[in-house]
Amino acid sequence: MINAAKRSSKLLNDAFEALASVRRRAIVYRLSLRPASITELAKEGKLSLPAIHKHIKVLERAKLVQRKKSGRSNFLAIDRTALRELSDWIHRYHAYWGDNTETLENYVAGIESKQKSLAIKKRKK
Repeated sequence: MINAAKRSSKLLNDAFEALASVRRRAIVYRLSLRPASITELAKEGKLSLPAIHKHIKVLERAKLVQRKKSGRSNFLAIDRTALRELSDWIHRYHAYWGDNTETLENYVAGIESKQKSLAIKKRKK
């Protein structure tokens, strides 16, 4: 169980780190539409081959993309397993979501109420 949790944690860390880059998010979006060669991705993203390879390595480490080699060409596709795990992690917190304004207002109102109560108690002493 601990090993599975560690693997899951590493996968999430790697995935969020990979998706922190606007370029890599663009690559993930592009590959979500259909697979592509690395050369295609470089041309579409106006990136050099060395630059696109660096981004691809980060995405592969995060298990967000799969690579298939055919002759001298490398083709990439989205690996939906890691995306599903990210989605599951985000949805775990869905039950706690609501209207952020309402939640924050209730929290601040509670703090203010406690502060007023303390101030009243201090005055009575």
